Amino acid sequence: MNTNYYAVIMAGGIGSRFWPVSTQEFPKQFHDMLGTGQTLLQKTFSRLNAIVPAENIYILTNDRYLDLTLSQLPEITTKQVVLEPAMRNTAPCILMSALKIQKENPDALMLVAPSDHWIEDEAAFIEDVQTCFKACEEDNILMTLGIQPTFPNTGYGYIESDKSSDNSIKKVKQFREKPDYETARQFIAEGNFLWNAGIFLWSVESITAAFQKETPTMYTLFADGSPFYNTDNEKEFVATHYEKAENISIDYAIMEKSDNVLVKQASFDWNDLGTWGALHDKMTTDASQNAVVRATPHLKDAMGNMIYTASEKLVVIEGISDYIIVDKENVLLIYPKEKEQNIKNLSKEISDTFGNEYT
Repeated sequence: MNTNYYAVIMAGGIGSRFWPVSTQEFPKQFHDMLGTGQTLLQKTFSRLNAIVPAENIYILTNDRYLDLTLSQLPEITTKQVVLEPAMRNTAPCILMSALKIQKENPDALMLVAPSDHWIEDEAAFIEDVQTCFKACEEDNILMTLGIQPTFPNTGYGYIESDKSSDNSIKKVKQFREKPDYETARQFIAEGNFLWNAGIFLWSVESITAAFQKETPTMYTLFADGSPFYNTDNEKEFVATHYEKAENISIDYAIMEKSDNVLVKQASFDWNDLGTWGALHDKMTTDASQNAVVRATPHLKDAMGNMIYTASEKLVVIEGISDYIIVDKENVLLIYPKEKEQNIKNLSKEISDTFGNEYT
């Protein structure tokens, strides 16, 4: 296993579209959302550990999730958990992680991946990562893995690549924001647009140089902590400096500004599991397109439902179609699937009405 390979798993989100299972105290990445016996975080760690040494895998998460992270990943130590004392989007935490890794190993190659994606063909994933790492080792480039669109999805950003290139790794022309339906259809018709999966690869040298060029204020803020990173004084430095960072994503801060960004079309299947509907699409369904996690279903005149129970129990449904049905200890959610994008706002509404007991 290559000791220059490092990985950073982003695991700080709340996942409010998966309410009531995902809450502020126990977000979706720490749940076994598909009933596989592993949480999404554990599954992601296991996938990366096939190519990256366990001691080189860092977890980016919020202060409040330290104990959860360590309990689910006994393979790592506290120093591998990079805690965000304030919510500042992805750019600051990625920069800080890169500087920590660079101090430990200036020759490091770094992969950044979300904790809540589902990838079935892990062998293909590993092959793609190795291909990208080799390219990053040879050139000063920033890489991303793009997903071949299967339909005009309006919930993802898109990556436009160089149409004239026949190489498997192509120059990125531009990143495009989440489009409306007609624009998404045009993207797919063009043939050189990929879904932005938020998976990035680079050398620590290339990414820190990019931050220094594109966001010099942020770079200086975190580079000042170099004497403290990976020491007992790191926590104090982070506590006093992190909240001063700009709240900005890695896409806006670096990827959309840099001229050395390349993309490889992923050869593996992928699902970002961002909503109950996405989970429904991922799960094996019955002849009536019902998807079930943990429950023992007894269904009549029921089609297209997403059924999830926190424990194994009999669920009897008749005459309900295209609903999200979630049973979790003190909450029962029965909600139309077509309105699933409202669940994020619904969880806030519940919090405003009943306090944080249910969210």
